[in-house]
Amino acid sequence: MAKRSVAPAVRSARRSLIFLLAIIVGLTGLITLGVYRSDATWTPKLALDLQGGTQILLAANQNDGKAVTGEQLDQAVSILRQRVNASGVSEAEITTQGSNHISVAIPGKVDDETLQRIQASAALDFRGVFVEAPATAGVVPENGESIEGADGEAPADAEAPAAGEAPAADTGDAEAAPAGDADAEADPAAAGDRYPDPLPTDPADQAWLTPALLEDFAAFTCTSDSALEVANAPADKPLITCDETGMLKYIVGPVELTGDVITDAVAQQQSIQGGGGTTGLWEVAITMNKQGAKEFGKVSTRLFGQQPPLNQFAFVLDGKVLSAPTMNAQILDGRPAISGNFTKESSQVLADQLKFGALPMSFTVQSQEDISSTLGSNQLIGGLIAGLIGLALVVVYSLFQYRLLGTLTIASLGVAAILTYLLLTFFSWRQGYRLSLAGVAGIIVAIGFTADSFIVYFERIRDQLRDGFGITAAVEGGWKRALRTILASDGVNLLAAVVLFVLAVGNVKGFAFTLGLTTIVDVIVVALFTHPMMTLLARTKVYSGGYRFSGLDPRQLGAVYQGRARFQEPVAATKSSAKKVAKSRGEAERRQTIAERKAAETAGAGKEG
Repeated sequence: MAKRSVAPAVRSARRSLIFLLAIIVGLTGLITLGVYRSDATWTPKLALDLQGGTQILLAANQNDGKAVTGEQLDQAVSILRQRVNASGVSEAEITTQGSNHISVAIPGKVDDETLQRIQASAALDFRGVFVEAPATAGVVPENGESIEGADGEAPADAEAPAAGEAPAADTGDAEAAPAGDADAEADPAAAGDRYPDPLPTDPADQAWLTPALLEDFAAFTCTSDSALEVANAPADKPLITCDETGMLKYIVGPVELTGDVITDAVAQQQSIQGGGGTTGLWEVAITMNKQGAKEFGKVSTRLFGQQPPLNQFAFVLDGKVLSAPTMNAQILDGRPAISGNFTKESSQVLADQLKFGALPMSFTVQSQEDISSTLGSNQLIGGLIAGLIGLALVVVYSLFQYRLLGTLTIASLGVAAILTYLLLTFFSWRQGYRLSLAGVAGIIVAIGFTADSFIVYFERIRDQLRDGFGITAAVEGGWKRALRTILASDGVNLLAAVVLFVLAVGNVKGFAFTLGLTTIVDVIVVALFTHPMMTLLARTKVYSGGYRFSGLDPRQLGAVYQGRARFQEPVAATKSSAKKVAKSRGEAERRQTIAERKAAETAGAGKEG
């Protein structure tokens, strides 16, 4: 008996279904592993409006006794929002109240670490750079920033040893090892303590670079977990951290200056030396108080003329390096200027961070209380009922319009629901996502988008059948035509969701997230489930024979076929179609010219003779 061959389309359909099954099983396995070994749950975490949480009222206290300005309070809200989101919490509400209060509402219970981050004042520190290296192998970003005096001039004796420079201590291999080879030079067995004993008194002393510190630096990665560890770093010891982009990592020395020495920071265009216009390049001009000018003068004198990266000075905000420019001059007047590859926007951002990053204020917790959900379970139930009604209408329409073929729409929506639920649960565990009522609205809206993709696909198949193609050819041809439309539609939806996610805050961001996620799920389901299943169903007797309730009924499509799509002319015409044929024939006869009629009569007479 000959072995039955399998069509390539069938093999491709089976591979797609297996791949989709692997995705579902993989997500389920990861979540199961997280439930038993981590803090994962089988349901997505809920946001403040659905679950309730903790509300903390903070009072801002000026350390210098001056009143808190609205500008400083707004900057504090921005910094607090970054801190809270860094802990993996989403959908937090942080707003100002009055002239010196900030309200922080966080879903669920607040742990001690998050509370400490909220209460701590934003710390902007100045630290010397010991080691700089790419955070990711093969990625070497440009670091073109430098510090010059306010007039842009630098002394001519750049190669002379800087006055007051601390002598390098004998650190053996640790001192000589390049930053990229630190892990090769540091021996774990002989690593010892991270810091030398006794601790050096000079913050620039390279005795800080112990083998253990270099080993930790080599193993350090710029992940969110690592970022949380550096926010509360001790001021009197070196710090391993990254820049804000996560592309560079550093070992920076102990704190030499704090951000409260900055009295002003502005973004401006560089002036041409000697006066007379600007260069068109942007820089950040800093003004320090008297004490800051004195200390910064000592630092600039020490760093100027050193070899990279020892000639760099890092501005560190909440443990992250904002900028680590090189020192191009001895600056004694407290008016350094940071120049580099700045745009107007990026220079303004850095100026704001330097000006307001170290807020001269601390926060006192005036109240901390549990709050109930703002919308409550009734509103959530109402939203879910609305979603179920919409889903039911889609199901009814699919069955009415496509008969048995509508069951494929229902099955596809079911697969999309499973994928969406698993992805939301996974992101809730790994990324701290929380589902709000706005997110539920995004999922409900996506039901219509997903059903629209199936309708486009089925109508393209019907168009192919009307054109005389066989059922299997119609499925493949309809898919090629429908895919372009589906991708274009979902591409627009995804672009709108991304823009909304980037620009929005709070619950609107949750709506954008679920809208974008379900749009991606729609493409996955149509490509890996709906089309493969349609390919397999087209080879069954129900669909290939064009039975009445299959959704491919010839009386609905305006074409008649038998067996496996052998098309033929209709054997019996209806009264309406017969009238149309008679009408068209009469119109054709009226349009005949006299010569044509005579020619026809002559031809007929010749046949009779």
